[in-house]
Amino acid sequence: MKIKVKISAIINADTKKVWDYYTNPEHIVNWNFADPSWHCPTASNNMKIGGEYKARMEAKDGSFGFDFEAIYTKLVVGKEFTYEFGGRTANVNFNNLNNQTEITVVFEPEEENPVEMQKEGWKAILNNFKLYTENN
Repeated sequence: MKIKVKISAIINADTKKVWDYYTNPEHIVNWNFADPSWHCPTASNNMKIGGEYKARMEAKDGSFGFDFEAIYTKLVVGKEFTYEFGGRTANVNFNNLNNQTEITVVFEPEEENPVEMQKEGWKAILNNFKLYTENN
């Protein structure tokens, strides 16, 4: 059985806005990075079962970068999705709390880096999302 890591955040925005900002490439490029020295210059998202999500993540100084690519395996529009990437999966759930939305992400970590470091990285990205969504 694979390890699963769970992170979550409460966003001070309604679920419709949170879903849009989380899944729309126009917004993804503004929050999808774990550290201020990084950025996400490009993103694309074909939200359907079998559709592909792509995001380029790289250091602003150009010293390192990578493409995150995933294929959707489950989709309930406005509520949750699951995608597969590199033999691992992640599930993202959007829970409506009236004028707030709880996002819960459960992902399978890779085996090269410590689990806690990966959890902190995914949480930093989610925190960037929270800040971006609440301030725009």
